[in-house]
Amino acid sequence: MSFAFKIVSERDLRNAVHSIFLAAGVPSPAADLVADHLVRANLTGHDSHGIGMIPTYIHNIAAGELRPDAALETVLDHGAILLFEGNQGFGQVLAHDAMARGIERAQRDGLCLVGLRNSHHIGRIGQYAEQCTAEGLISLHFVNVVSDPSVAPFGGRSARLGTNPIAIGIPREGEAPIIIDFATSRWAVGKVRVAYNAGRPVPPGTLLDASGEPTTDPGALFAKPGGALLPLGEHKGWCLSLACELLGAALLGGRTQKGPRPSDAVLNSMLTVIISPERLQTESAFRAEMEEAIRWAKTSSEEVRLPGDPERATLATRRAEGIPVDVNTWAQIEEAARSVGIADLGAGDHS
Repeated sequence: MSFAFKIVSERDLRNAVHSIFLAAGVPSPAADLVADHLVRANLTGHDSHGIGMIPTYIHNIAAGELRPDAALETVLDHGAILLFEGNQGFGQVLAHDAMARGIERAQRDGLCLVGLRNSHHIGRIGQYAEQCTAEGLISLHFVNVVSDPSVAPFGGRSARLGTNPIAIGIPREGEAPIIIDFATSRWAVGKVRVAYNAGRPVPPGTLLDASGEPTTDPGALFAKPGGALLPLGEHKGWCLSLACELLGAALLGGRTQKGPRPSDAVLNSMLTVIISPERLQTESAFRAEMEEAIRWAKTSSEEVRLPGDPERATLATRRAEGIPVDVNTWAQIEEAARSVGIADLGAGDHS
């Protein structure tokens, strides 16, 4: 099915997003970081975690559920363990700052366990893996989501947990890093929202309707009562999702999903493990064995791609040709902009 969309340059889109958040009262440094994060999500093809989140953020700022001036609060600083409270601040800012602290500690000690609890939505998790690999560090991220329950447990017929993503970043010498980043559900909620706004069905086996029956209608997830996403890989995705809920939040003293949505906020807690191959003193062997394993895997077919390759290809294309935004999503962003006093964003061309 074809649908109308706009093509917006990276610069114009970033400027538009930045202006919306400034008008909403977000401090300029935070507005910069959030705009960069959202636009990069679109650039890498993760439209589900990009600018389509703006209406939710603006609504939650107005409702007091997203606190744009909240700073990272240190709860525990004990050697290789750091625990931070987010206080429902801007997740992109808090998670970035928590990773920066964890990177410093891992470079010093070789390892750091970083807990961030009760942050507002932290966006695309792969960006934090990229932040660590840029410093030559390995990272593992386990995240829970507290919002409208959206994913059914394996064997269930109604939603109980969030999409609870996992990310892993592995640096390579002289090559782009391996970036593994996926929801533990078949699709992310934001991806279903993109399909809904674009008028496209979701693939079979992705969704259940409110009666617990399979459907390809993305609107079923947002109906009242709503449907549910299915877990990735049946029981395997459900097991990973539960691990994210327990390790990413409960272990840190963060809030878990234990009933219907408690507020308009979209909360995340994240458990991150950051490892320095250099300090482990296996760096040389690690790099040699990794490259041999990758080489062997790629002999299977010329079509084999490494985790992170699709995002890098999409980023190159969209930087050159512009970022497509469906007109329904753009209309929602324009409405959010008007709510903070911006009459005309004036970006992009229709196609």
